[in-house]
Amino acid sequence: MASRPLNLALLAFASLTGAVSLGQSRTVALTFDDLPMAGVADPAEAERINRAILNALAKHHAPATAFINEKQVQAIGDARAKEILRNWMRQGLDLGNHTFSHADLNDITAEQFKNEVISGEVSFASVLAEAGRSPRYFRFPYNHTGDTKEKHDAVAAFLTGRGYRVAPCTIDNEDYEFARAYDLMLAKGDKDSAKKVRAEYLAYTAAEVDYYSRLHQQVFGHEIPHVMLLHANRLNRDLIEKVLQVFEDRYYKFVRLEIALSDAAYQIPDTLVSKYGQMWGYRWATELGIKVNGSLETEPSAWILNYGKGSAK
Repeated sequence: MASRPLNLALLAFASLTGAVSLGQSRTVALTFDDLPMAGVADPAEAERINRAILNALAKHHAPATAFINEKQVQAIGDARAKEILRNWMRQGLDLGNHTFSHADLNDITAEQFKNEVISGEVSFASVLAEAGRSPRYFRFPYNHTGDTKEKHDAVAAFLTGRGYRVAPCTIDNEDYEFARAYDLMLAKGDKDSAKKVRAEYLAYTAAEVDYYSRLHQQVFGHEIPHVMLLHANRLNRDLIEKVLQVFEDRYYKFVRLEIALSDAAYQIPDTLVSKYGQMWGYRWATELGIKVNGSLETEPSAWILNYGKGSAK
């Protein structure tokens, strides 16, 4: 961790620069991981999922950034997957790198991870090039940014040298846990559980938005622009409009990722070395020497986490 005087200087800088936003509306940048589709190589379903997400974004005038796994592009089929990515571009949205195979930096070397980044560029970078653009955002799978200082620093320097900016995230609604259970419910025809999980997912999303807003108040003394982490899955296919409504009910304005990242909070260097994938509010608290109580954050209900694992029926 940085020295205490530096922590205080960073906090003063962030508070001073961010204070301008106090009188402005709340803002959030939306991001979607694991495109074309999380987990399953089903071209038709991937097209349905992305169409639903894009339609909702257009209806709510919400920009977004999608992060691509090249392995999923290849599994779905290059032609159909690239057309999905082009649809994002046609809507004026952005694409980013999420590695070739959703590789976990904790489990491989820095050199292997660099190859994952380069291999992850094959399809989405060519789609960006068709519009005269180049890759600029990278998101770490699992938010694992380096479990040793050597690995953390080597990968960070490599990404910078390749022209990437790391895309942080400040809200995680664990949609992947809800989506895993939801997929099983749909496969089983368990309509009652599916209805229940949809309701709990929206309630949990609202609770997480409120929790992380309070966390940022504690760290910075005011709210900062959020970066919301979502995934391209069936759950969000069915509920994305209501997820957007959660933000609108709280008077959030949807903004581009670069607008959110222009806030002073995102200029604080990420020097955290950890095997865990913390949201950035926790990282900033560590960098600034501010004690927060992470146990106040709730988890999805046990029945959802356990659905289909043998402990729930």
